[in-house]
Amino acid sequence: MGDAFIRHIELLGYEKRFFPSQHYVYMFLVKWNDLSEKVVYRRFTEIYEFHKALKEMFPIESGDINIENRIIPHLPAPKWFDGQRSTENRQGTLAEYCYTLVNLPHKISRCLHVVNFFKVRHDDMNPVTDSQIKKPEIFLLPKDSKKNPTDITGPIILQTYRAIADYEKSSTSEMAVQAGDMVDVVEKSENGWWFCQLKNKRGWVPAAYLEPMDGPDESEEQEPNYAGELYVVQKSYTAVEEDELTLKEGDTIEVIHKLLDGWWVIRKDETTGYYPSMYLQKSGEVNTSMKSELRNKRAPPRRSTIRNAKSIHKQGRKQISQETYRRNSRKYIQSRRNTQGNSQNKANVIIEKTVQQENKPKAQPAVPPRPSKDLILNRCTETTRKKIL
Repeated sequence: MGDAFIRHIELLGYEKRFFPSQHYVYMFLVKWNDLSEKVVYRRFTEIYEFHKALKEMFPIESGDINIENRIIPHLPAPKWFDGQRSTENRQGTLAEYCYTLVNLPHKISRCLHVVNFFKVRHDDMNPVTDSQIKKPEIFLLPKDSKKNPTDITGPIILQTYRAIADYEKSSTSEMAVQAGDMVDVVEKSENGWWFCQLKNKRGWVPAAYLEPMDGPDESEEQEPNYAGELYVVQKSYTAVEEDELTLKEGDTIEVIHKLLDGWWVIRKDETTGYYPSMYLQKSGEVNTSMKSELRNKRAPPRRSTIRNAKSIHKQGRKQISQETYRRNSRKYIQSRRNTQGNSQNKANVIIEKTVQQENKPKAQPAVPPRPSKDLILNRCTETTRKKIL
C-alpha cells in the first residue's frame, strides 16, 4: 500500500481537563486510507500553529501572493484566555475547517505536515490525568450537527475594531489607518501586530491603535500570573520609557502578564517592567526561522506613546501600575520562599528522626521463664519427663 493519507476528519466534541491546569482539547475522529479510525486530541493553540505553518508551506494557495488564489480556509487566531464558551462556539468553524482541509488538492491535504499532525500520539492513547483533582468532562457535538458542515456554521465572522488614531505604515506589509476607520481583524498575533482588512486593503496594524466596539476592556486578556513563566531574551532592548526594562540577549526572565498589544510585563529578580514579547522565547522551545525573522522587525508602538488618541468609550482601559505588579510579585516571591523553607525544615526534621531511630540500640528479645517441674510432668513427652526424674 502507498503512503498513508487521511480520508475524513470528524470533530466529535471537546474535553474539559483539569490537569496539570484547567484547559480544553478538541476530539477528532480521523479516518485513514487503510480504513482504520483513530481518535486524537488537540488544543486549539496547536491547531492554529499547524495552520500558520501550512500557510507558509503553500503561500500561493494561502493567498499571500494574490488573495484571489486562496483556497486554504481561514482560521481565527486563538484568544488569550480560552473559556468554555469560546471553545464551544469554535466547534462549527473547526468542523468546516477540517472538512475543507481534507478536500484540498492532494499536494496539500496529503502532505506530511497534515498527515503527521493528525497521527496518533502517545498522549492520545494515554492522556495525562489526575483522578485526585477531577476527571475530564466530555462535551459531544449533537449527532444531527455532524451530518453536514453547513448545518454547523455559516461563514467565519471576523471581529471588527475601530482605529483610535492615525497610523502611517512603515513597510509594505503594514496597512495605514485613520482615526475612526472600522477594520476587520483576520489574525491576532501575540507580538502586538494584528493582520487586518479594510475594504480592499490588507496588512499589519499595531494592536495598540485598535479598540473593540463593545467596550474598552479586552475580555480575552489574561489576568496576571505572578507565578511567572520562564522565557529567554532573544534580542536585546534598551528601555525608552520609565516603566520598561533593559535586557540583554540570553537573559532569563519570568513573564507575569501577557498583554494584547505585544508589550508583556516581565520580572527580572524582583524588578518588573514592560518588554516587547516578539523578542522573547519560551524556555525550552526550539528556535525557528520564522521566529528569527520576526525579531528583525521593530516592536509595535505602545498605546501610551500614541498622540491624539480618541476612544469612543467613556471609560478607559483598566491598567495596572508597575507599583502594583512589583508589590504583588514581592508577595508571591516571599510566599514561595517561605514554602520552600518550610519544606526544607520538614525534610531536615524527618532526616534527624530517621538518624535517631537508626542510632537507637535495638531491644533484645525477652527470655521466657523456665517451666515448673509439675508442668513438665503433666504436658511433656515421656523422654522429657525422664530427664527431670
